[in-house]
Amino acid sequence: MTTFGYFLSCEEHGPRELVRQAKAAERAGFEALWISDHFHPWLDEQGQSPFVWSVIGTLAEATSLPITTAVTCPLVRTHPAVIAHATATTAALTGGRFRLGVGTGEALNEHIVESRWPPLSERLEMLEEAVEIMRKLFTGKLVTHRGRHYSVDTARLYTLPDEPAPILMSGLGQKSTELAGRIADGYISTAPNTDSVRSFRESGGAGKPTLGGLKACYAADEATARKTVHRLWPTQGIKGEASQILPLPRHFAQLAESVTEEEAVAGSPIGPDPEVHAQAVRQYVDAGFDEVYVNQIGPEQDAFFDFYAREVLPRVR
Repeated sequence: MTTFGYFLSCEEHGPRELVRQAKAAERAGFEALWISDHFHPWLDEQGQSPFVWSVIGTLAEATSLPITTAVTCPLVRTHPAVIAHATATTAALTGGRFRLGVGTGEALNEHIVESRWPPLSERLEMLEEAVEIMRKLFTGKLVTHRGRHYSVDTARLYTLPDEPAPILMSGLGQKSTELAGRIADGYISTAPNTDSVRSFRESGGAGKPTLGGLKACYAADEATARKTVHRLWPTQGIKGEASQILPLPRHFAQLAESVTEEEAVAGSPIGPDPEVHAQAVRQYVDAGFDEVYVNQIGPEQDAFFDFYAREVLPRVR
């Protein structure tokens, strides 16, 4: 049976509002939480980017829902040993309700400590080594590591959960999905791509959970929803590798000036028709995702939760 969760956007909302939304999501019948992990928002217009680990600590007490980062980059901005420490503590705090979602990241967040942004092939190597380090630390043993990309000197985690937190990996291309199948405990994607799910499963991911996420915008009329998406997330219409290599929100804003409203909303269910939203969610179910997470774009959060509780979740369950 598919799990339906809510995707908390750290780019749009401050920490107290994110906690409030998580409580509302649980009351509305959502069964799990995703939360983004960024240093910068994509656009200044989005306006927020709280430190995700502080927010998760509060979420652990505010709700009973499982929590997954979607996704954390343990490569440049934060050393994998530090991410392992944060993950182990969070998993202990939540009583095993936490999963670490990892990915190869974006220059937008990572360049703040290192201006050189490695190519994808190198970042995949770094991610594989980072996962190896974190798993060693999750054993609670003393770890010394001298690798191609990272060094760890006699480090030991003392605060550990009963079971190590699962490490899930995001990816879209074949190299990423194959690596995820080989090294990760699950797969994360923001596209309802059947081929990606198949690639993950055929590369060693059979029997492991697959998680998909999408953005939606409920509003009383479609025109209002379209304008909200175009204002806050025109970056959805930016194609290619720009999302991985641009370093600042203003650069995304410059590219977004050429994104039309139609391009911005493509792929996102918008407006007040519950069947439009249900069909978008079903695309992920049909593509083979075990868990589907929905994010509401814009300020109409309470109206969205009421709408999904009454009209959409009953349709997709």
